[in-house]
Amino acid sequence: MTSVLDAESLARKLNDFIPDVVEGHSEGDVWVKAESIADVCSQLKNDPETNMDYLVSVSAVDYIEYFEMVYHLRSISLNHGVVLKSKCWGREDIEVPSVTHIWQGADFQEREVYDLMGIHFNGHYNLKRLLLWEGFPGHPQRKDYLEDPR
Repeated sequence: MTSVLDAESLARKLNDFIPDVVEGHSEGDVWVKAESIADVCSQLKNDPETNMDYLVSVSAVDYIEYFEMVYHLRSISLNHGVVLKSKCWGREDIEVPSVTHIWQGADFQEREVYDLMGIHFNGHYNLKRLLLWEGFPGHPQRKDYLEDPR
């Protein structure tokens, strides 16, 4: 069974790497600033103590006031994992850095989030709709989709 990294010690480690990048933590979850998510992921993959060599999933949750990006990371060799989260405030022009240059498996996952939630991933080499056709009005997994299909 995969063990969960201690969020408090991981938060300290990340703050040592990028000062004030951590916004909070709980058991198994660490909240980091959205604009730094790619730097944090790169650090977690390349640090021999964490070695997060596998991106399990990228997803997003719409809380109306903000979107929450959720990254499930695992280290296959060290058999541990962590969940990274970032809050993206607002409803329009939401952008986060892409992690496709860190894990190629993020390609379709970021495109799905873009397609269904409308979150743009800066640096993604092929950010276009994945499930719906180009020109589809709006993003159907947003809570306000039926109110404003655009």
